[in-house]
Amino acid sequence: MAVRTAFENSNDIGVFSRLTNSYCLVAIGGSENFYSVFESELADVVPVIHTSIAGTRIVGRLTAGNKRGLLVPNTTSDQELQHLRNSLPEAVRIQRIEERLSALGNVIACNDYVALVHPDIDRDTEEIIADVLGVEVFRQTIAENVLVGSFCAFSNQGGIVHPKTSIQDQDELSSLLQIPLVAGTVNRGSDLIGGGLVVNDWCAFAGLDTTSTEISVIESIFKLQNAQPTNIVGGMRDQLIDSFV
Repeated sequence: MAVRTAFENSNDIGVFSRLTNSYCLVAIGGSENFYSVFESELADVVPVIHTSIAGTRIVGRLTAGNKRGLLVPNTTSDQELQHLRNSLPEAVRIQRIEERLSALGNVIACNDYVALVHPDIDRDTEEIIADVLGVEVFRQTIAENVLVGSFCAFSNQGGIVHPKTSIQDQDELSSLLQIPLVAGTVNRGSDLIGGGLVVNDWCAFAGLDTTSTEISVIESIFKLQNAQPTNIVGGMRDQLIDSFV
């Protein structure tokens, strides 16, 4: 299910939130309406954590993560780090990273298996991403933009990339990620996919300006029409049973 929402007057909800299959971070100081949209969809399944990062509310742009881990910049305060440790599920690792490109959400795009990163990211950071998030790391650009986290959004089911991404690039990225991709927009034509959309394996949240056509593309590529956490867990269980039989 794809849901529209806004943070205060901004449709760039991917700037103010970070969604994975095991937790959701939302910025402090938003309206009750913004939080209730997330909590009504997620609260029974994953924790919705209200936090700031480095004293700012742009938690979606400063962090990167998946179900296994969360990466935060070295400007994150000790109190924020402790609050996140206390709030995250025990299985989720959290790591503070010394990285010149400190807006980690802009330079890292990942799901539970693969990460695309900015071509100039530190080698040490690349190793930390692979270790903490348990993913394969590829240095990539999207439609010749180095800020891979800003111009795409993908889950384990599918992904949306910048509308000017060539068919050849889409095919290359799709084979790297092993998921279907589509070039598209959010918020009535915005190419900042990562800024306007957050998604996991069973739900997506987009900015209020997102059109019904954009919503239908999102629901189709991320396979959200009948996706429920229980369906996904059930599907995994069925696959496991099939592999053992």
